[in-house]
Amino acid sequence: MNTVDLIRRKRDGGTLTREEWGSLIDSFTDGKLPEYQMSAFLMACYFRGMSREEMLTFADRMLHSGVVLDLSDIPGYKVDKHSTGGVGDKVSLILAPIAAACGVAVPMISGRGLGHTGGTLDKLESIPGFRTSLTIAEYKEVLRSVGAVLIGQTTEIAPADKKMYALRDVTATVECIPLIAGSIMSKKLAEGSDALVLDIKTGRGAFMKEFGKALELGKALVEIGESAGKRTIGYVTDMSQPLGSHIGNWLEVVESVMCLRTTDGKYGLSTDVMDLTLLQAGTMVMLSGKARTVEEGMTLCKATLADGTAYTKFLDIVRAQGGSVASIERLDAHPPATHQIAVSAFRDGFVQSIDAMECGLVSILLGAGRTKMEDRIDPVSGIVLHRKRGMSVRKGDPLATAYTNDPSVIPEAASRLGKAFVVGPRPPQPVPLVKARIDSHGVKLIGSRSNVTGKRPASIRKRRAKPTKKRNQRSRK
Repeated sequence: MNTVDLIRRKRDGGTLTREEWGSLIDSFTDGKLPEYQMSAFLMACYFRGMSREEMLTFADRMLHSGVVLDLSDIPGYKVDKHSTGGVGDKVSLILAPIAAACGVAVPMISGRGLGHTGGTLDKLESIPGFRTSLTIAEYKEVLRSVGAVLIGQTTEIAPADKKMYALRDVTATVECIPLIAGSIMSKKLAEGSDALVLDIKTGRGAFMKEFGKALELGKALVEIGESAGKRTIGYVTDMSQPLGSHIGNWLEVVESVMCLRTTDGKYGLSTDVMDLTLLQAGTMVMLSGKARTVEEGMTLCKATLADGTAYTKFLDIVRAQGGSVASIERLDAHPPATHQIAVSAFRDGFVQSIDAMECGLVSILLGAGRTKMEDRIDPVSGIVLHRKRGMSVRKGDPLATAYTNDPSVIPEAASRLGKAFVVGPRPPQPVPLVKARIDSHGVKLIGSRSNVTGKRPASIRKRRAKPTKKRNQRSRK
């Protein structure tokens, strides 16, 4: 293999053969290919992209750089869910026990928070004793005995991706759709599931802020999954405001537990989280064959909340992975943060928007996230929202409360969190939570919640967006 020739060919818009992709990835994983040459190749991919065949080959070679788990000895249909990341996105914590309570086996390999988005592993590890680093044997045993398991990526799974992502992160080549799709799917396909549900975030608080780019990524992810023989359904969902009411690690565990304990279907400020959770969990149930349609699957999921079996299943997961069940039952795992910062409305009106990205960045400032992987996280720091988009407020009404153990950040956090809220005189136009559904039949653009769960989505149709007026009045502390 002449690496310089491969770099030159990709730089000039050419394509690589399957064998050339394999040699390139294997050499890099084994340490034979210098990082400076792989950096040049990644930049060529960033500007030139990949053909469909190259993208599928890239994902497959990344997948087979390590162990591909075989879960055939574990009863049940295995379905996982993956989110591209957002602010306040605690869906996995609620979805896994719901789907497992419906009889779906849920093998879930999750990630940590980086940048302005939170990570499922960090949230779970705020539960005292909860182990996210399991051996493959332990992973399979928890899945067999409980029906769901949530762990981090092991060294055996997709080692090429772990090494390549670290390089992409420092060479400005993260935002390349074929590279993103291959990175995500190499890990997802390695975990041994039979089917996959994808949540592709778009909007201010997402990595893919433009809907068109999110749709492109979703199509790539679904195509890779289907080509690997896994039934795959993706939803493009809104991340312009935070999901739910709590942002931060232990805070999001608390909100998740409160949702799982709710038996009457009234979720208050967590309604958007539960709408998304039930849609995706219902899709998992449908894919498993335990329901004929997504609607039927959602009905089964709601029943597990109403009779308490989903909450019991969450306790089973915590117990099986070494976590403190008592801390979940009492929600007293940590002493409260020493400092609280209240942000209030400065005028009467309606909440026009809540900047999800800024809320995520403020939560990091408070101590709830990291800017480098080695940073320590304060589990009780974060933000609790008291109002969501579209809600009416009177002057002085609370909009949010921030929690921190670091008094030095209070002035900046108060100012920035207040500016994240925009309050105007009229109710804003509704923003659909789910914008598109993607599966092997194509793409269906979603205009309302009523058609999210259609059996066979039509081919993608272009729509012209109607112009909307923007208001710039902002709240102040």
